[in-house]
This record gives sequence, structure tokens and C-alpha cells, in this order.
Amino acid sequence: MPADAENPVSYELAVGDERVALNELIGEFLRFDYEGVIRCIHCDRTTKKSFNQGFCYPCFRRLAACDSCIMNPEKCHYHLGTCREPEWGETHCMIEHVVYLANSSGLKVGITRGSQVPTRWIDQGAVEAIPMFRVATRHLSGLVEVACKPHVADRTNWRAMLKGDVPELDLEQERQRILALIADDVAALREEHGQDAIREVDEQGVGLSYPVHTWPEKIKTHNLDKTPEVQGVLEGIKGQYLILDTGVINIRKFTGYEVRFRVMGA
Repeated sequence: MPADAENPVSYELAVGDERVALNELIGEFLRFDYEGVIRCIHCDRTTKKSFNQGFCYPCFRRLAACDSCIMNPEKCHYHLGTCREPEWGETHCMIEHVVYLANSSGLKVGITRGSQVPTRWIDQGAVEAIPMFRVATRHLSGLVEVACKPHVADRTNWRAMLKGDVPELDLEQERQRILALIADDVAALREEHGQDAIREVDEQGVGLSYPVHTWPEKIKTHNLDKTPEVQGVLEGIKGQYLILDTGVINIRKFTGYEVRFRVMGA
């Protein structure tokens, strides 16, 4: 779901070539009907199963965007000359990345391309995020993130995030605490990769709010593979989830699925 960092975050639903404004549909009865067809978001061939949120198996095996180093950037192997698609690596990985702290279901560390701020934070349902470093490559951002992991989580508890159960945190204070804890690790990385390759930044945090009227008390998930008809009153949107009165659905998970979307009215 494309989103803009307004107050609250403004969401759209990409349906074919059209975009449907979602915030204004809160309180409306929605229906999704999966028509049994999945198309790869890269090559457009039909596939029985979606891999890595929208790819067919051949593309999943071939594309750099689906390599294991995307989930574990410290394992980037571009510098070894074994990148699946070197040109893609140059435009997506060998560019500036941000290492940040976020509060989505509690404190976490994460990385993203500089161009994906604050989109990445919205996708994770963060209520606040603050940059710590700007680094030269994705590989380096992964190495810095690894240095942080003994001191801070790198995952979001998505169930807590969707319940609105997010503790208040002073991210500026947390940033200073983590920076002190990883100072020796960062110094070693700079010694190896260059002082300018990892830049500590003193940027302000970004607060985010979401269009949620009612938080679910219990989390029930909808799965189009098991139940091709999903319907319910839209009660909120957070991260890449629609919160219906019948359960939540992760829209990104079903990228490439041919789905008929209807607004049935309240």
C-alpha cells in the first residue's frame, strides 16, 4: 500500500493501474475476492505460489532482490563479484543507507536505503524513528546493525504493533545509549572501511500516527490462500495491514494476487 507521512499516515490501495484512497473508507464494509490467479510482479507469468511477496520461483532463484543478503545485508557478496545482478546491486545496495532506531512494538534497530525514509518506518508501523548512521553501502549498514543486535532487537512484534500496544520511549536517549555501547565496533569498521564510510548523524526523530479508529483486542489473520473471500468493516490501517472487524490482512503478503476489491458500504 503506497503511503504518505501525513498526520495521520495517508494510505492508498494499488488495484491494477488504479489507486484507491483508503483513509476515507474507514467505517465502510469492504470485500476482497481472490480469483485464484497469482502473477509474478517481475515477469508477469502465472504461478501457483508466490515467493518473497510476489515473485514466481524462477525469478525468486534468479533475482538479486530475492537473494538471502536482502534479509541479511551483512552477507552482501557484491564485493566478491558474485552478485546475481551487479547492475541492480549498484543502484540498490552500493548507495547510501540509514541505520536507525524505531519504536513499533518496542525499541528495534533497522536499516533502509536513504531514499526509503520514512517509507520503511511506515511499513513497519513505527510510531517514531530516528537515524543513527548514514553509511556508504548496504553491506556496511548490515555490519553496523549486527554490532547493535546484542543490545537491541531487530524485529517487530507485529501482533503488539497492531494492538496499539507500543510503549513510550525517548529515542534520542536510546540513540546515545546504543552509540556508546557500539563505539568500539564502529571504530573497528571505520578502520577497515574508511572513516567517511560510516557517518554518525544528529538528525531529529520522526513521529508517525496511523488512521486507526478501533484497535483489535485479539489478532485474527486473514489468508487469501485459505479463505479467498475476506470481508469486514475497515477499522484502521497500520504498517501494511488493514484492520477489519473480522481480522487483519497483510496486503503486502498478497502482492501479485488477482483480487476483486469492492466497497459494500457501512
